Amino acid sequence: MIETRLGEFEEVLMLLVGILGEEAYAFKMAEEFESQTGRSVSIGAVHSTLDRLEGKGFLDSEMGNATAERGGRRKRIFKITALGKRVLKESMEFKVDLWKQYPAFAGKFNFA
Repeated sequence: MIETRLGEFEEVLMLLVGILGEEAYAFKMAEEFESQTGRSVSIGAVHSTLDRLEGKGFLDSEMGNATAERGGRRKRIFKITALGKRVLKESMEFKVDLWKQYPAFAGKFNFA
């Protein structure tokens, strides 16, 4: 059985894949993670998490073209699969349901 729950870091990286589109490669995602969260992250942690998410079927990847700015190296570009989109949606819905139940915020926000 495939594990369909996401940890926070996995969820954030998947969201960044969706946000970055054609620029969703490990180094760019590490930069964007640090920019969005104010927390540092190792490129190794990003690579291993992306590999794990791809292994679960939540992401696909393909090699992009070699570029001069990367010394002729190719980028591995990631995209979210249909299963990945479903898992992200379920994760969001679960959290929204919890926020709606939290007494301090219940009825104060209009969650989608």
